Amino acid sequence: MSAAPASGKDPLTGLYERRHFLNMLCSDVNEAATLQVPLALLVVDVRRFAEINLRHGYEAGDAVLQAVAAVLEQVRREGDQIARIGDDQFALILPRVLNSGHAELAAHKIRRLLDVPVALRNETIRCTVHTGIAIFPQHARGGEALLAAAEEAQRRARASDQPHCLAHEHDDTDGSERWDIEMALQDSIHKSEMRVYFQPKISLSTGKPVGAEALIRWENDFRGVVGPEEFLPVAESTGFIQPLTEWMLNSALRLAGEWDHPWGAQEVSVNVPTRILERADFVDTVMSARELWHSDDSRLCIEILEQSFIENLDEVFSKLKGLRDGNIKVSIDDFGTGYSSLSYFRDIPADELKIDRSFVSGLTSQRDNANIVELIIDLAHRFGLSVVAEGVEDLKTLSTLKSLHCDVAQGYFIARPMPAAEYQRWLAAYRGINAGGAISSPAREPAG
Repeated sequence: MSAAPASGKDPLTGLYERRHFLNMLCSDVNEAATLQVPLALLVVDVRRFAEINLRHGYEAGDAVLQAVAAVLEQVRREGDQIARIGDDQFALILPRVLNSGHAELAAHKIRRLLDVPVALRNETIRCTVHTGIAIFPQHARGGEALLAAAEEAQRRARASDQPHCLAHEHDDTDGSERWDIEMALQDSIHKSEMRVYFQPKISLSTGKPVGAEALIRWENDFRGVVGPEEFLPVAESTGFIQPLTEWMLNSALRLAGEWDHPWGAQEVSVNVPTRILERADFVDTVMSARELWHSDDSRLCIEILEQSFIENLDEVFSKLKGLRDGNIKVSIDDFGTGYSSLSYFRDIPADELKIDRSFVSGLTSQRDNANIVELIIDLAHRFGLSVVAEGVEDLKTLSTLKSLHCDVAQGYFIARPMPAAEYQRWLAAYRGINAGGAISSPAREPAG
């Protein structure tokens, strides 16, 4: 195997960092291809790591990461490579395995060795992991695709609460694309390639704009506009979602503070991924951004997915209450698509629900959808929550929502997402919806 340089080390665990690991992985896969021998990649994720940080403190979290690193060192054979590739994620390269069974034995050994509790000053913590396994060339023929396969298997293991999962056999053609996106993402903020687009939201009772949802776009020098559906999953799996979310919060608030319009205080909504919501420093991160860019003319709203409630309901509610105590609005996004339960409505620390576009799009043509939308609106109002309908694409839908007493509408019929400067012009020129249902200052459709 090629010798690895001493640079690129994680200061906490002493293991290689992600970028250096990627280079090692590609080198090792190339060598395995030359020798025509299998190679295994294990991606190991610490279960409930954010909860460990929250309940026991960052020192405990660091101790758990060091314990996992020590176990991987015990499992490592001569020639194997280990790295810390995310906040709570590790990788182990196993050259020259005979088959997937050997890799699964390594996963079992990691699990068994971690069964010993991690000793802290006054307590112990039991640490468990979920492992994804991918084999070259069975599951992928390139290093980039092999990592994607192992990470996908690890996510399945975590979602099903299994100790480990084996990768699916799939086409390798997307591997090089993922590699390019991942490497380019690391420099995207530094190179000022990220953009904030805004999509307006209007009050259905007054017709006036009440704010906008901030949406991220990536204008890469070589690729052009890259859609969030392409790069956000990569950002989540690589740990880059944290700096990306912080950038989005600060940029959206900064730009909202510059809005010049006659409509009074406006709201700027920012989506926060579940993985960021799980972090112990989530509330502090949001509050710091709000304090830095405080403006009397704009108010911050944090949108979280309903699926974020699946685990640790009390912990999530505590964080959302912290936001509301700090005068930050909370919105539950994509409501109705996840695990809606009447049991949490009584105590939910939120201000509004956003009805998912899948229900809104069929509102006027499917009676079941209309019943669901009407039920959500009535239920939300009974518990003091306002309701936003997203995905409004025609006047008939807008009128129906108004008749159902929905509070706010958002969608292409009002305006498509647009760059910040264009939204500023739209907001200043907006005059409402005329008798024929037309928006008086429609925004042109932006590229991408």
